[in-house]
Amino acid sequence: MKILHTADWHIGKKLHKHYLYEDFNLFINWLIPLIQEQEIEVVLVSGDVFDLANPSAEARKQYYRALLQLRKTNCQLIITGGNHDSPSMLDAPKEILQELNVTIVGGMPAKIEECLIPLQNKKGETEVIVAAIPFLRDSDLRSIEEGTVYENRIEAIRRGIEATFSKAAEKSKSLYPELPVIAMGHLYAAGIETSDSERDIQIGNQAAFQASQFGEEFSYMALGHIHKPQRVSAQIPTFYSGSPLPLSFSERKDEKRLLLIDTEKGFEPESISIPNFRKLIRISGSIPEIKGKLKNLELQGSLTNLIEVELKEENYDANLIAQLDELVTTFEQPNFEIVKHRATFKNQLRESGKLFESHRHLEDLKPQEVFQKLLAQHSYPEDVKEKVTIAFQELVEGINNN
Repeated sequence: MKILHTADWHIGKKLHKHYLYEDFNLFINWLIPLIQEQEIEVVLVSGDVFDLANPSAEARKQYYRALLQLRKTNCQLIITGGNHDSPSMLDAPKEILQELNVTIVGGMPAKIEECLIPLQNKKGETEVIVAAIPFLRDSDLRSIEEGTVYENRIEAIRRGIEATFSKAAEKSKSLYPELPVIAMGHLYAAGIETSDSERDIQIGNQAAFQASQFGEEFSYMALGHIHKPQRVSAQIPTFYSGSPLPLSFSERKDEKRLLLIDTEKGFEPESISIPNFRKLIRISGSIPEIKGKLKNLELQGSLTNLIEVELKEENYDANLIAQLDELVTTFEQPNFEIVKHRATFKNQLRESGKLFESHRHLEDLKPQEVFQKLLAQHSYPEDVKEKVTIAFQELVEGINNN
């Protein structure tokens, strides 16, 4: 049986005011023949199907169009909710989608066995079990071990995650003895490499889960949330497939990929590279250097290439900022667009630093960065700062999860 692992589609994503609808369409159009040629029977999507919990009408249309396109390949889809997704929104059409051979687990069900999905091979025999575990919210983790109260919330989250996967493994072994189990998860594992586009989860990622806690009961861990594809150090094959599209300029050098498991060969996946449909370019240097680099651009991919420009100089100079603004305003080259520009001065004066700081775009800052800047203006004791920071992170998570 061939099983494809992907995650973090983030349908409806906007990158510097550019919606990535065209990018996702090209990805799906490339994916369909791949599934057919490789005779893939199951596709796993490990969370963050949408970029927003309340996606736009256009994002929802694109989602359902993609499901209909994938249905024509006769493969089975298993989709779990991520921290960006609304569990209730994903779960709402699950009965209808089941008729299209699409299984949705948007939020953690009341019974762990509802996460267990038997996969049948072409002979009609159950060959593999998928433990489709979505992103675990605080309410899910508190219900795992009822009556247990931990003073340390970070440890409570880790133990709650471990307990959930342990229960899934135990129930799988009880209901389907001798069959291999693939677990899906959407979480932050310790020791991995992140990018700028992942939203912090569970106390600002402080509750990083140790992959060793997965144990050896599963045959493969299909993870989502981290956008850079990578292997996690664990006793069993544990992988983040990464996002199929670059979702921030920090991902511009990532090789996006899918992971293909062929159970006849075992559970070590084969990596399949995804074409680059749109190049993200970051240019830096002095004004003459930037001009030279802009003249020598080479188009990559079929979509408009997006550019970030950073002026780097030793000393603050308002004239240089004006030159940069003019350069960006007058830049015209087919299939290229400058979407962001900024200036950095190594030896800027305090006053000029404040002046330049005021030119930073709010969209460049994460809520935690804004909060930390505000907190730094007050002389609170360190223990108070820590408590206030945790409270703020909980508030942000609560807003993001609603």
